[in-house]
Amino acid sequence: MTAPLTPPPPPRDQSPHDPWQPPGDPNTPGAPGNPGAGYPMHAPQDASYGQDGPGMKTELIEAVVVTVASAVGGVLLGVLWWWLAPHVPLVGDVVDKSWVVYLKDSEGEQAVGVDGTFTLLAVAFGVVSALVVFLLRRRGGVPLVAALTLGGLVASFLAWRLGMWFGPTKDVLAHAKAVGKGITFSAPLKLGAKGALLAWPVAALVVHLGLTALFGPRDPEPVYLQQGPVPKDGYGAPTA
Repeated sequence: MTAPLTPPPPPRDQSPHDPWQPPGDPNTPGAPGNPGAGYPMHAPQDASYGQDGPGMKTELIEAVVVTVASAVGGVLLGVLWWWLAPHVPLVGDVVDKSWVVYLKDSEGEQAVGVDGTFTLLAVAFGVVSALVVFLLRRRGGVPLVAALTLGGLVASFLAWRLGMWFGPTKDVLAHAKAVGKGITFSAPLKLGAKGALLAWPVAALVVHLGLTALFGPRDPEPVYLQQGPVPKDGYGAPTA
């Protein structure tokens, strides 16, 4: 006769570390079969600020601060645009006892330079705002990215309106009459390509996402990958 291949049943008198011991109450520390007796127990994480970053309330406050700061930066953008943008020369004349205004240089590219100046300044402000936000808050987050985009759009709109307000008057006929016939004066500051208003938010969004992907904090590896596989006995049960 041959011996059976089935292993014999475990004895009733077992030690606390016997792999055949049935699991105990998981809520009782140190009880036989309790995972807390042989494995480290994880401490509860703080719900307000843990490994995943600050809570939603803190992220919303940070988003509001970023939006307001971007809007304030829009004031500086408007002033710089008004100061650095090229002037479009106009000339007034009287035709049939009526005042008319026309471009002094019909082939000039000053109008294109006005749009280009705004676009370049807006891109620079977007890059700087994204860099500052990343350095202050490396982990990022959806509210922060949304605040950068919305704040950049608000800042661009504010800079556009502020630059036109600082610039020459919109009433070109009254301006021509004031300076006199044949005298060159500057046209009102206006933005021909309205797509330039998206330069700040797009630049801020792309730069911030790129910085977060390259230099942002990485998620920690799972515990089982750091500690290796759990040792088991010949029957496949974990050992103490």
